[in-house]
Amino acid sequence: MSENLSTLQGQKIKNIRSRVVSVPLKRPIVGKVGSFTKWPLVLIDLETHGGIVGKSYLEPYVEKLAGSIVGVIDAIAQIFENKPLGPVDLYDGAMKTLHLNGREGITLIAQSGIDIAIWDALAKSVNLPLVSLLGGTPGKIRAYNTNGLWLIPLDEIGHQAESLVKEGGFKALKLRLGRETVAMDKQAIRNIREAVGEDILIMTDFNQGFTVSEALQRMHALDDEGLYWFEEPIVYDDFYNYTHITKKIKTPIQIGENIYGSRTFQKAVLARAADMYMPDLMRIGGVTGWMRAAAIAGASGSPLSSHLYTPLSAQLLRVSESADWLEWSDWAEPILEKPFPANNGFAVVDDTVGNGIEWNETAVKKYQLK
Repeated sequence: MSENLSTLQGQKIKNIRSRVVSVPLKRPIVGKVGSFTKWPLVLIDLETHGGIVGKSYLEPYVEKLAGSIVGVIDAIAQIFENKPLGPVDLYDGAMKTLHLNGREGITLIAQSGIDIAIWDALAKSVNLPLVSLLGGTPGKIRAYNTNGLWLIPLDEIGHQAESLVKEGGFKALKLRLGRETVAMDKQAIRNIREAVGEDILIMTDFNQGFTVSEALQRMHALDDEGLYWFEEPIVYDDFYNYTHITKKIKTPIQIGENIYGSRTFQKAVLARAADMYMPDLMRIGGVTGWMRAAAIAGASGSPLSSHLYTPLSAQLLRVSESADWLEWSDWAEPILEKPFPANNGFAVVDDTVGNGIEWNETAVKKYQLK
């Protein structure tokens, strides 16, 4: 025990390095959020004086903003230099320095990426998988496929649904809604069920595309379609109107991917703004922020799913009281050394030490932005 403690105390942070890559998407994103054929990623390497390297990545959507995130990471990296691997202390200390510039937006995104890397380095320093360090065990988590079914032509939906199911034996898929008419949204749902059967669950996402009145009209019209959830029908931070919508609609309302930090997460839960929540690691505050939000969700009995960051989120869901669904995507896989597949609708967290993230440096060099 004393030997392990001595080893841990010797692991102080030496430096933090970040790079930006942009990888091609197998299926382009076409939705209310915009259209994308490439997916930017900020890769973070945190090195200790003992030679351990903690790794993490961020998915900032917009390629032009990735450089700004790197700039903030570089600016706040000095806060962590020569500090021991105590992620909770480091997180709280860093957050206090962000008061003047805000605890949301790019500052928290940068802090989240560093936090994930610190937890990885800590797990590696004690030779444990992250899930075990957090008190859980390796194992499986049920997953839905989010890799497609955007606002694509209706006649392509059935074929794409079939291919998405086959990617991992999935029993659930994500469909984006908000087409020009209710009839078109209903046809999209019908096409999926005709292609893959009635037993496949359908999660739906409006990507904040409607006003309150538009959202209510559309969801009332779709409320008897047997959908698993309606996600983000209106702008993400309008908790007052989300509370109103949640009371009016039978289908569960899902929000959370755009909530910054556990304090704002608590505000949403206290307002009963939704039935279900899905934090995003780069906005909620990394591993530390996730664990705090997960405790709030668990105490309130709110089902907790994830948003992106598939191999990382799977480990965190394994230690979340009200864990519901892993959102499975392969968008980061081109630069990862080891893929994170799904089989028969489940992803499996194994006993790899740390968070399981290692870079395929050949691919990183290929896709790295200058």
